[in-house]
Amino acid sequence: MRAADWGMAMAEVAPTTVCASPPTEVGRSSLAAVLRDESGQATIELVAAIPALLLAALISLQLLAAGYALTLADGAAEAGALALAEGDSAAEAAREALPGWADDHVSVSVEGDEVSVRLRPPSPFGAIADRLVVTSSASARSAR
Repeated sequence: MRAADWGMAMAEVAPTTVCASPPTEVGRSSLAAVLRDESGQATIELVAAIPALLLAALISLQLLAAGYALTLADGAAEAGALALAEGDSAAEAAREALPGWADDHVSVSVEGDEVSVRLRPPSPFGAIADRLVVTSSASARSAR
């Protein structure tokens, strides 16, 4: 066989490849159905969102507790200033104006005619509560 004939013989042979048969219409539709199936999707999204929702709720409650502590500190400072104006113990009056849970979380200082109340809000995390400490002051003048 000559080289020219050899090239001609090679050109006549078509290459064959082995491949899987193309998916049938039934196979295509079932594959598409599996890919489009969204059953359980909402459950997965809810489970993924629960930690974020809990964190948002914890932050909201902590900020509400800080606001409540500020309101309590305002009332306690005013009670202390009124007691100071009447000649009574301002620190004792300020402590009595607070609820029981605040006994361990309050400091009252009296300087001249000013009463300052420093209150740490309730929190399950001490480090957070330490950063949210509130202070309120009230002044008193003697009525005499």
